[in-house]
Amino acid sequence: MSAEPINPPPRLLMGPGPINADPRVLRAMSAQLVGQYDPAMTAYMNETMELYRGVFRTQNEATLLVDGTSRAGIEAALISLLEPGDVVLVPIFGRFGHLLREIAERAQADVRVIEREWGTVFTPSEIEAAIIEHKPKLLAVVHGDTSTTVAQPLDELGELCRKHGVLLYTDATASLGGNTFETDQWGIDVVTAGLQKCLGGPSGSAPITLSAAAVDVVNSRKSVEAGIRAEGDAVSAHPVRSNYFDLGQILDYWGPRRLNHHTEATSMLYGARECARLLVEEGLPNAVERHRLHGAAMVEGLRALGFEIFGDQSVRMNNVVGVYIPDGIDGDAGRATMLEDFGIEIGTSFGPLHGKVWRVGVMGYNTRRDAVLTTLAALENVLSRGGVTVTSGAGVGAAVDFYG
Repeated sequence: MSAEPINPPPRLLMGPGPINADPRVLRAMSAQLVGQYDPAMTAYMNETMELYRGVFRTQNEATLLVDGTSRAGIEAALISLLEPGDVVLVPIFGRFGHLLREIAERAQADVRVIEREWGTVFTPSEIEAAIIEHKPKLLAVVHGDTSTTVAQPLDELGELCRKHGVLLYTDATASLGGNTFETDQWGIDVVTAGLQKCLGGPSGSAPITLSAAAVDVVNSRKSVEAGIRAEGDAVSAHPVRSNYFDLGQILDYWGPRRLNHHTEATSMLYGARECARLLVEEGLPNAVERHRLHGAAMVEGLRALGFEIFGDQSVRMNNVVGVYIPDGIDGDAGRATMLEDFGIEIGTSFGPLHGKVWRVGVMGYNTRRDAVLTTLAALENVLSRGGVTVTSGAGVGAAVDFYG
């Protein structure tokens, strides 16, 4: 077999993620490797921790990266916080709530769920009633669920959890960097994310932040590996059920002891550091406003093309919009035309929405006027070819008018 060099086709990724990585992030990832305990490397690690405190809007000392995709961060959080038999409450309003349940069940937790119709979110009173009923150790909730395009409001949940003695974990993979998110102000104990959406990077690194209370829970389960253990180090008879995702060991790797746990994914750390550096340089409020502006322009353009918007728009994420596929249009064929003829990727959907809804993302590096207008022009052509009556230039014109 003779393999050719990797040469991906040109694509504009306007789905729910991943997106086109910022060229500055790709350039950072091409930098040469250094040893994992080289002073330059440990300095980069410390800088990355501080930068992500800015992204998460937190003072948490335990702010770092889990090597792996955003799901790696979710699993590390849940498997490190939950012991077999612990009660965890998962409010499910989309695909990724089901993922939290799946991972918690694999950690052998006692998982209780409440569910809402996809496209809607829970009220604080509904969540508090479930907390009172189930008395969980942990409330695990997705912030923005790209499968439904909506975001669960979190600003009252931290206070509710403190009132009832519950830890609060949030998956912010789809929302962080493009939507208001205040870890400390909202009282969230653990947050995990990924790079491939609003942070403007590639999948493969999972930023995470833990409150002091969450660190105490993790450290109560600490068990240092025999091969690197020193006299007096913790040894647990019931350690975290994963070695790789054991946050107690990962915290020691990132902390002053620098206890060897794994070899850091150096190029991914370079990329994650650059994602955070760019956001902090821009200012998080400015990044959120950028996503709001271009996301809203996309919505106006889609409406002008005759699309019906999916979900409760009062809680829609800035960075992704769902639209019902018009009658007479084959959803998969339309997406294929977008990709083959225009080089633009938009998203299908999952579960009860599969075949009914397209998802269009405006996030990260693709949060730009030209990307919005190009996508709307291509969608107009696909609709016209499919027999849908569309006013020529309506989508682009509505977006341009919105920009002013």
